[in-house]
Amino acid sequence: MAHVLLLASGAMGSGAQRARHDMSTMARDTATPPRAHLMLQAIPLVTRAAPSAAGAPVSQAVVSQLVAMLRASFADGHTALAATLDGEGATMPNGELNTGAYGEGFVDRRHPHTYIHELMVTGRGVSGPVAWSATAGRGFAPFGTDDPMMRPIVKFPINHHLSQILERAAVIGALRAGPVILEGGTFGGDEPTQPSSFPRASRLGDSWSARVTATPAAGVELQVSHARVASPEETSGIGLDQRKQSVSGRVISSDGRRYLLAEWARTVERDAVRKSDVFGYESVLAEGAIRFGATALALRLERSDRPEEDRLMEAFRTPRPATDLSINGLTRWTTATLHLAAPAFTSGPLSGIPFVEAAVLSARARNALSLITPERLYGTSRFTMLTAGLRMGLGAAHARMGRYGVADLGGPSIGSMSVPGSHQH
Repeated sequence: MAHVLLLASGAMGSGAQRARHDMSTMARDTATPPRAHLMLQAIPLVTRAAPSAAGAPVSQAVVSQLVAMLRASFADGHTALAATLDGEGATMPNGELNTGAYGEGFVDRRHPHTYIHELMVTGRGVSGPVAWSATAGRGFAPFGTDDPMMRPIVKFPINHHLSQILERAAVIGALRAGPVILEGGTFGGDEPTQPSSFPRASRLGDSWSARVTATPAAGVELQVSHARVASPEETSGIGLDQRKQSVSGRVISSDGRRYLLAEWARTVERDAVRKSDVFGYESVLAEGAIRFGATALALRLERSDRPEEDRLMEAFRTPRPATDLSINGLTRWTTATLHLAAPAFTSGPLSGIPFVEAAVLSARARNALSLITPERLYGTSRFTMLTAGLRMGLGAAHARMGRYGVADLGGPSIGSMSVPGSHQH
């Protein structure tokens, strides 16, 4: 964190004139008339994983990432609304096949997100050289990187629960001065247990996070964040707490045709009663994308740890609440995913982008004493996953998800690698 703060401090000192220009620009922006834009997205896809849970090849066809996203501003830009409704609870109630993924009682499948994925109201203003904002509602805590839904590769990375904190009741404050953004938030630590889950009012304020972002040059972002999350796996609040760190760098060209992200994240589960660390999980990820004419190519390299818990009769499910103190092992997954997007077609506001993704994975027990190892669980330590689908969108393409107010840096959309001719927010 010290290196980023030093870099940010230096950038502030050398860019005072640019900072004043940024503040005057933001002041003018707050005078814009009311506006709203809506995006609908759905991704029908077919996945073949060999092997998957229980050691057998599995195929699945689902509609993933069925979302309606509204972004609106009112009161001369001083108030904003970010709302995202997610229909995955209806289209993929048993999760999306995704080898190595875990969280919220799912394993080797990505869980469906809650129906109210995001509903945040923001007020903002400018005080001298500082722009400020205050946000409240249900959404993302100020921690880590953008939601993978807004990134080029359709399959979520394994580190989704290490690198983001989402679907929480939260109150967030942010300050921006020149190239530096400071965010702090308090929220309820309880994560959802099913798509219809609502945050527990009694848990609001038991957790907190903070994030520092520096933008030393156009299209370049550096962020460091830290979080303390109370009992995310046990909604009553008696489970293990988490200490989370994230460091990342992000570069994107002004036209959205070239993109690069590198991140490191770590989560330590802590027994608050005994005041001792119990388990730790780490992730390193790098991904990039480039558009060649009408086609796009993206690559993700990832190494992430996953806890191994008891399985239910359904091979893709684990008990909820999790038995935090008696996990059966830690597995380290290494994944390479290649994404190829074909030329897009458009019909009025409707766009469609055919794509294929191929992933090669390997897994090994991080501890030789683990009861559950890849060889025992799957019969092998090497895996493949092939996905084909169509990214369908109606309306304006949104740039990113997970930042609010003055911390929302915007920019071109990269989720579809900027459909030629599409309007973006």
